[in-house]
Amino acid sequence: MRNRLPGFVLAVPAWLWLTAFFVVPFLQVAWFSLGEKPGMFGSHSNAVMSLDRYAEAFSPTFFMIFRATLWMSVLGTIACLLIALPAAYFMALKVPAHRRGLLVALVMVPYWTSFLIRTIGWKVILSSEGVLAGFMTDVGLVADPHDLLNTRGAVLLGLIYNYLPLMILPMYVAFDRVDSALGEASKDLGAGRIRTFFQVTLPLARPGIIAGVILVFIPMMGDYVTPAVLGGAKGTMVGSLIASQFLTAQNWALGSAMAIVLILLTMLIVILAITLMWVVGWLVRRRSRLVVGTVPPPDLTLHTKEVAA
Repeated sequence: MRNRLPGFVLAVPAWLWLTAFFVVPFLQVAWFSLGEKPGMFGSHSNAVMSLDRYAEAFSPTFFMIFRATLWMSVLGTIACLLIALPAAYFMALKVPAHRRGLLVALVMVPYWTSFLIRTIGWKVILSSEGVLAGFMTDVGLVADPHDLLNTRGAVLLGLIYNYLPLMILPMYVAFDRVDSALGEASKDLGAGRIRTFFQVTLPLARPGIIAGVILVFIPMMGDYVTPAVLGGAKGTMVGSLIASQFLTAQNWALGSAMAIVLILLTMLIVILAITLMWVVGWLVRRRSRLVVGTVPPPDLTLHTKEVAA
C-alpha cells in the first residue's frame, strides 16, 4: 500500500483545507467585488458586473490609510524582529535542553486566551484610569493620561504584543537546528563570539527569520481588531476601512474590491522584499568570491619543506 501511493497524497488534507478556507472565500470576495450596491437599503448585487468598484477603491483616502498601515506594519515587524532575535537565540542555544519546552510554553501562554480579550486588556492598561497612564503622567513622560489610548502608538504596541510569538517560534526552531559544532569550529579558527554569530549562526537561521517576518507582516497588514480597539479614529488601518464598508456602509462590493486590492498590494510588497533580499545576498556572495579570488595561493612547496624539516 505504501509503495503504490504517490508521495503527494500526504499533502492532500492540507490542500483540501486551504481550498475550502482560503481559495473558496477568496473567489467569493472576488465575485462580490464585481457587483454593486443595489440602492440605499441593499448590500450587494451581481446583476450588473463591472470593475467600477476597483476604480472607487483606488481613492486618495484608501492610499492614505494604506500608507499608514504599511508604515505601522513595517515598524511592528522590525520591532518584533529586534525583540524576538535575542529571545529566540537565548531559548535555543543558551538554555539547557530540559528547560526549553517550558520557555516555549510561556511564549504561547497569551494564545491561550482570545485575541480580542488580550487586545481589550491593553485598552484597560492604556486607559486614562489605568496604572500605566497614571505612572507615565506622574513621572512626566506624558502630559495628559488621555494621550496613550486611541493613538497610533497604542496600535503599534498592540500589534507588537499580539504578533511577537509568531516571530519568536520560527526563529527558535531555526536557531535550535544550528549545529553547535559549527560555532565551535568558527571560534577555533579565530573568530570571536560576535563574528561567529553574524557570519555563521545568523546565516544558518535565515530561513526561520524570513518565515517569522512573513508570518508577522502579512497579518499586521490586514489586522482589524487591534486598530478598532486601541486606535480609534487616529489609528485607522486598512482592515478597519474594509470592515466599515461591510458593517456600516453595507457596500459589500466596494469592501470586497478594497480587500482584493489589499491582498494584491501585500503580495507585491512581500515579493519585492524577497527579491531585494535575494539580490543583496547574491551581490554579497559575488563580492566574497571576488575577494577570495584576489588572494594569492599559499606557497605549498615551502610549507611542505618546513614540515619535512
